[in-house]
Amino acid sequence: MFAKMARPTKNPPHGMEDYDLGALSDEQQAALTSFKIKTRMHNEDYLRTHPQVEVLISGFLRELLLRRPNNVREFAAAYFTHPDLTGAVKQKVLEKQKS
Repeated sequence: MFAKMARPTKNPPHGMEDYDLGALSDEQQAALTSFKIKTRMHNEDYLRTHPQVEVLISGFLRELLLRRPNNVREFAAAYFTHPDLTGAVKQKVLEKQKS
């Protein structure tokens, strides 16, 4: 009924415990893998249809790395609540669409 889905074979990400390869049945593993694929596809579609997300995040990271503030939380709060942010993001999106 369910196609056998590949289970993780590589080491887990740094700092995580080893995979428990027997925790899920084949059916559960297939459902989880399908869910992950669908979620990733929906996320990619959302990001493609909302270019302002990329502009917003890349702009924030650029400023963060250029300025290297001591208090990242305060910097993020100031960045994301700046009154000119909406206009700046709209302008960058338009510039990207023209190029």
